Amino acid sequence: MFDSPDFPLSLEESLFETWLEKGRESKISYAYLLVIWDEFEGEYLPVFVQTRSEIQSYPRYGTTPERQMLVAAYDLYSESRVL
Repeated sequence: MFDSPDFPLSLEESLFETWLEKGRESKISYAYLLVIWDEFEGEYLPVFVQTRSEIQSYPRYGTTPERQMLVAAYDLYSESRVL
């Protein structure tokens, strides 16, 4: 995933699938998986949120010099990309 010059690094599909499973199995009723790029660590991190409005609180990749930036957001159950 994210195999293009628009992204800092590719993401293994198996790791992404693991994140989806982790979010679905959580006792907290999460609805979305956010893929966050951590500039200092040089890696992607999963963040789980319950509502779509929470997605907007993360700065988008390529638009800010912050440490952690939102690359993409996915619905945990349909696996469709929402952002």
